[in-house]
Amino acid sequence: MWVRPRSFADHWNVYHTANGNTKYMRLNTNDTSLTNTATWSSTTPDASSFTIGNDFGVNGSGYPYIAYLFATLDGISKVGSYTGNGSNQNIDCGFSGGARFVLIKRTDATGDWYIWDTERGIVTGNDPHLSLNTASAEVTSDDSIDPESSGFTVNQVSATNINVTSATYIFLAIA
Repeated sequence: MWVRPRSFADHWNVYHTANGNTKYMRLNTNDTSLTNTATWSSTTPDASSFTIGNDFGVNGSGYPYIAYLFATLDGISKVGSYTGNGSNQNIDCGFSGGARFVLIKRTDATGDWYIWDTERGIVTGNDPHLSLNTASAEVTSDDSIDPESSGFTVNQVSATNINVTSATYIFLAIA
C-alpha cells in the first residue's frame, strides 16, 4: 500500500507484508524500514480491508488522502520479498513470458526504490532504470536485472546493490 495526503506535501507511506504491520517505508526517500505502530494501527490488511492508525502521515483529521493498493494476482502481478545471495538469483513470479515492470527496494538498510520496465528494456545486458526517490536521470550503464520466462533475475552490481548477501528486499512485479 502507498498512502499520502492530497492537500499538503508529505511522504508517501508504504506498507509491505514482508515488513509486518508495525513498520512503514517512505516511497520518496531511501530510508530503511521505520517502526511506528500508529501508522497501520498494528493491523495486517486482509483481502477486503486495511486499517490506518492515527499517524498524521496516513490519517490527519480533516485532510484527504490517497491510497494505492497492490496485491499478488496469479499470472498478472506478484508482491514479494527475497534475501540477497551476493551473486545472481532467479525470482519466480509464476508468470508466462516474464516481468514487464519490476520495482525493488532494500528494507534492512538504506537503498533506492528502483524500477525497470520493458519500455526502457529488461534485457540480458545493461538495463535502464529509474529511482523513484530521486530526480536523477535514467541510468543505463549496469546490468542489475535480467529477464526470465517466469519472472526476473537480480544481479549483484554495485550500482544498485539489489542482491547483497543476507540483505532483505521487497518487490512488485507485473507481467
